[in-house]
Amino acid sequence: MPRPRHPEFDKKKVVAENRRARFDYVIEDKFEAGIALTGTEVKSLRFGEGSIQESYAEVKDGEAFLINANIPEFSHGNRFNHEPKRPRKLLLKAREIEKLFGAVARQGMTLVPLSIYFNARGRAKVELALARGRKTHDKREYEKEKDWKREQGRLLRQHG
Repeated sequence: MPRPRHPEFDKKKVVAENRRARFDYVIEDKFEAGIALTGTEVKSLRFGEGSIQESYAEVKDGEAFLINANIPEFSHGNRFNHEPKRPRKLLLKAREIEKLFGAVARQGMTLVPLSIYFNARGRAKVELALARGRKTHDKREYEKEKDWKREQGRLLRQHG
């Protein structure tokens, strides 16, 4: 019997986070994907280095790739060190890749990495979101809504 998935993916140690993604995009669905890394990349991530600020994912020839994620070269790496911004293959089931490809092709959605983390088993994972871009006025609305919710919480705590 397969173990149940998804309760926010049982994150262990978050290495890189794209905090702006939640502001720039409306997140529709989340996926957990493995990521094919070389040894020096894993070591670099374990030291807490790495950035996914301007990165995105795309589906090409039935495979998913993480594009533009920056994992800096490992400081103690030798000539086998990796290229910091190379495209990295995402490990997903074929059915998940099809679903992602369909959503991107038909509905104009974007694949945005939300975070890179190590799970309980010590494997590097990417939390991938199927997202829709926000317009500038939507972003303003989102900010107002967030501020109002924060204010509501503050008022309730004062009078509670």
